This record gives sequence, structure tokens and C-alpha cells, in this order.
Amino acid sequence: MTYKDVRSRSLTRPVALVAAVSMLLLGAGTATAALAAPVASVVPGAVQSAPALTNLNHLNFLLDTVPLAEAPGHTTYQLDTRPTAQAPWTYADKKPDGSYGRVGGGSLDPATGYWSQGAYNADDIARTAVVYLRHWQQTGDAGSREHAFETLRSLTYLQTASGPNAGNVILWQQADGTLTPSATPKELPDPSDSAESYWVARTVWALGEGYAAFKDADPDFAAFLQDRLHLSLDALNRQSLGKYGTFDVADGVQVPAWLIAGGADASAEAVLGLAAYSQVEPGDDLATTALTQLTEGVAGMSSGSVNQWPYGAMLPWNKSQTLWHAWGGMAPAAVATAADVLGRSDLLTAAIKDAAQFTPQLLAAGGPDNAWTPTPGEAQIAYGVDSRLQGLVATAKAAKAPGLLDVAAITAGWYFGANRSGAPAYDPTTGTTVDGIEYDGRVNHNSGAESTIHALLSMLVLDANPALKTKALGIDETVATKGLSVVEAESGAVSGAGSVVTPPSAWTGEANWSKGAYVALGAGGSVSIPVPAADQARNVYPIVNQAVAPAGATRWAAGTTALGSTPNGGAGDQGITDAPGKLFPFALGRTLPAGATSVVGTSNGDASLDALLIQPLVSTVSVSGPAGDSTLYVSAATVSSLRTVVVPKGYKLVQRAYDSSGRLVPTRGDTITSAGRVTIAAGGFTVATLVRK
Repeated sequence: MTYKDVRSRSLTRPVALVAAVSMLLLGAGTATAALAAPVASVVPGAVQSAPALTNLNHLNFLLDTVPLAEAPGHTTYQLDTRPTAQAPWTYADKKPDGSYGRVGGGSLDPATGYWSQGAYNADDIARTAVVYLRHWQQTGDAGSREHAFETLRSLTYLQTASGPNAGNVILWQQADGTLTPSATPKELPDPSDSAESYWVARTVWALGEGYAAFKDADPDFAAFLQDRLHLSLDALNRQSLGKYGTFDVADGVQVPAWLIAGGADASAEAVLGLAAYSQVEPGDDLATTALTQLTEGVAGMSSGSVNQWPYGAMLPWNKSQTLWHAWGGMAPAAVATAADVLGRSDLLTAAIKDAAQFTPQLLAAGGPDNAWTPTPGEAQIAYGVDSRLQGLVATAKAAKAPGLLDVAAITAGWYFGANRSGAPAYDPTTGTTVDGIEYDGRVNHNSGAESTIHALLSMLVLDANPALKTKALGIDETVATKGLSVVEAESGAVSGAGSVVTPPSAWTGEANWSKGAYVALGAGGSVSIPVPAADQARNVYPIVNQAVAPAGATRWAAGTTALGSTPNGGAGDQGITDAPGKLFPFALGRTLPAGATSVVGTSNGDASLDALLIQPLVSTVSVSGPAGDSTLYVSAATVSSLRTVVVPKGYKLVQRAYDSSGRLVPTRGDTITSAGRVTIAAGGFTVATLVRK
């Protein structure tokens, strides 16, 4: 369930990471390094012959039979002859004996047996249907077809079928089938079918894929799904899509006004369903128009570049210019898929930037964190990992960019142990997935519906792509990451007019103060911030709470080297955002020299300085496993970079270099016997792997 992914009450300490040495030597600096031999070699055919990774046992366990009765505005397919359907429980808590107990949302009233939210929810029902639909289509499994049929019936019961809210969806349902239009704690919209929502978007996703799957297999049921899809599209046209072509202002920036619930995240999941539907019904103007409009809106949230935050990501929320998260992070997958279906190559650029530029930087900064606000620091969950994986695979196909599959393999390795805990997050023998891995490596060992669903969607895409599956299974450890890092402004020495401020809340309304504090400077004030020395130049991004009106600037320097300046104000009109101004990482004009150990900011007006984001010109992700040792080199430079490594006797270094679109670029040689030069294209990435001769 959205925003309930890592519940703190069940966090435990993971097994400590075993020290790794070999790939730590394959650094991002300019020095020559000796590479130890890989700990294991791939046996030809061993990984390739591995059984299917997709195991539906735990999802089947979460499913329950839901009694349904005709109610005002709520009915479903063949309700008169089929008075029950199926839906997954929202959570599953792990018990001391290793088994799981199914749990609803909110608190349980023992007298009524009702949860303050509900046992089941439309978000998870919709995505459960997608899992079963894809598994059925991929394997022909009759059981998955039946589960898809029953969960779609359950979902359409939650959809309001008549009245002023027709096409919207009630979110929560109790175990006895009773609907909970207003949950506790309160969620918006309230009642949950009173306006469009994330659950409407996910309903469109499931209905679109459901129609495509059942069109020939069960035409009567498909016709029902088509009617219900049209019902939700009519609702969206009364609401967000009625604003198509208009823009709101968010801190001085124009943003699409027609995104579902203001979100590229919600809209992207609707796009996935509409793309599947439009592939088999290209003449349906209602659906094709909605697909076009939503895809344009999602792509319109593309922001930044290789060396400008957020490095090409599509921002999820039109009310914030400084928040990226992966709840509903299917934007690159959706845009890439839709661009192909619609024949709109112009839209594909946004997906390429997100997949080929932002995602490698995300991995190098410590792995697939679920949010940057704007600094990294959120837990890692299957939802976010799956969204990255789906985006990489879909964009690789649409853009003919094979390099993205190398990044996808590293991303998928998260499930098999290449994560902060050092332990597998997914168990293919049971189909369970941990509910989250915290920033410090603690693991939530529960396995709720959302985590299970998205892990299975990932396993389905791996099973469907054997070469990618082989690469992913060959990675089970993240040895080291060396990428974007944060240095707090309050760690520095303040001179003149200035002080450290701790606001009542870290949340500004659209972003977070890093560590909950910042430095306030007045005219003439300065702060000297210590930074670690490095073996290469770095990009520095001072995070400034830019005020609405112009307020001067802060000049930044490292010793005698002027780096550039950042605006203290001038953000522009607040518009639709929840707070005036924006907490934003600004790029500087010059890089920080390798040996520099401090950065000084001096302001000529009132400034609020949160932190420095420091980005190596070449970041790295070093991984290991049954396939041996590999390093992903990620460039934030404007020119090609060269790194030198010493290759152990008996091995050669194989490298594949890709440009900023994930397409292969020529290098001076793919294999080098003793000393290897790794070439990284400007803004691109290179994968270097030790291979036995």
C-alpha cells in the first residue's frame, strides 16, 4: 500500500556484510589499481538453466475470498451467479516461527472484526491482477488466469459504477466485503471515491492489461472490462484530463495541470494499462487520446541533466521541483512503452534521460533509494527497485539502448543480496520479499502485498529475458558505491552574520531539510564547510532554500578557486506548491579540485543553506557474485574520462562503454591483458568486468 512500505515496529538487525576486497580496488580515481581475481567463475549453462524465479505461493497465500453483495453504485461481472471474488490482504507480518500472518490496514476493532482502513485495498487488488495477468500470458498457467479473473471482478466492485462519482474508486474494503469509503487515519480524497486518485490510475492499469489478455480468451468478460475502463476514462475527462493543454505554476516553473491527482507517478501507472489496451484496440479514440495526453504530461515532468539535479529524472509530483520518489515510479517504463505504441519518438527522450542518466547516478549514490528529498536517505523497497528495473528494460527495448540492460542487471541484483543488508530480499523458494531495507541496513522482514507484487513483476521480467536473468543472478553483493554524497552546511564554521537553525519540522511542504537543520546567513556572513579530499574533481551542488523574491547571491570558493554562485532568492511565484520558495541543489560553474578540503560560501544577502551535494565526475558501483567482479562507471563530466586498472594474471578486462542514451560507443579495445584503460563517455557509463582468459 502506498507510503506504508517500511513499518518500523518489525525492523531487525541484518547479518553483517562480509568484507569484500576485490572490486574496492577498481576505483573511480586516476591512480592505477590492482584487481584481485574474481571469487568464482560462471559455469557455462549453470545459471542459464536455473528454474523460473517467479513463485506465486506467497501472493496466493495473501489472497482471500471476498463475499460481495449488490450495493448502491457497486456491482461487478456476474455478481448474481458469482457472489464472491478474490483480493489480497494488505500486509503480512512475519511470526517468530517464520510463518506469516495476514494483516489489514490501520487498527483492528476486535468487537467488529473491522480494520480502521480495511483488509483489502484497490491499489493492491489492481496490481495483484496485473501480476496474475502477466504470469498467465507469459506461462499459460490456468490458475493465474482464474486469479486474474477474480481479482478483476473484485476491483470493479470497488469502482463506483453510477452517480456523480462514477468511474472513481473506493480504496478500502473489509474482510466481509463491506466498503470503507472513509478510512482512519484519513486519506485524501475523502470519501475515497469522491475524486480521482492513485487507485483510479491503478484501476485503469489493471483494466487495460485485463482487456488485452481476455479479448480473445473471454470476449464477454473483456467487453465488461472495456466498459469499466471507459467509465474511469470518462471520470478522468471530467477531472484532470479536462485540463489538458493547460499549465500550473510551481515555484516559478510551468508544470502540466492534467496529471492524475497532480502526479506523474499515478499517471504513469494508468499509461501502462492504456498502452496495453491501445495495442489491441488502436481505433479506440477515447483510450488513445487519454494515453497520448497522460504520456505527454508524464514526459513533461522530465527535469535536469547529467550535471544538473535531478539528473534527468521525471519528477513525480507537480507541486514540488525538489522531490523525487519511486512510489509509483513507473514513469520511464510507461513513457518508453507508450512512445512505442503511439509512434511518438519525441516522447522517448524523457524515458532515456531517466533510465540512462538518473538511474546510474541513483545506484552510485548508494543503491535504489526510494526517495531523494532532495538528498538521498530513504529506505529501499521492492516497489522502487521494480520501477527502476521495468523502466530500464522498457527503455532499452524502445530506444535500442542495450547498455540499459547492464544497468538493469545491477539493479535486479538487489533482490539477490546486492543491497545494504547483504542478504537476499526475495526468496524464490517461497515468493516472499522483505518489506524494506533501511538506510543503515536494517531489514523489515514482513512481506506485504505491495512488496510481493512488485518483486513478482520484477521476476516476471527477468524470466522473460533469459540473458538479463543470467546477469542478474550473477550479482549478489554490492562491494562498494562511490557517488553522490551529502555534507551538511551546519558542519561548517559560520563567520559574521549567520547561525545554525533547527526548524520545527524537517519537511518544508515540498522537500526535507537534510538532517533537519540549516545555516542562515545575513549579508556579509560566510560558512566554511569541510569536505573530504578526493582523487578526482567533483561537481558541487549547494542546496539553497531559494526565496520567492530576489535576495542577492552566495559566492562559493575552494581556496583561491572561485566555483560559482547560487541565488538566495528569485524562485518566482509559489503557485500550486505548499510552501513559498524551493529547497534546491544548484549547479556551480566550476568543479571542485580533487585536493580541496573545504568549500566557503559568502552571501551578500539573506540566505538559507542546507547542505552540499558532492558528485564525483566519475562515480562507481562495484558488484560481485557468481559471475565475478564488475564495476559500473558513471560519468557526470562534459568530456570523456579514462581510468586505469591493473588486471591480475590469467584475466582480461572486458568493458562495454555506452553514451548518455545507453547506446554502445567504440573503445580502444574490449580486452586488455595486464593493464587496462577504462573509457567512460561524457555523461555516459561503462561496465568493466574481469573475465578469465
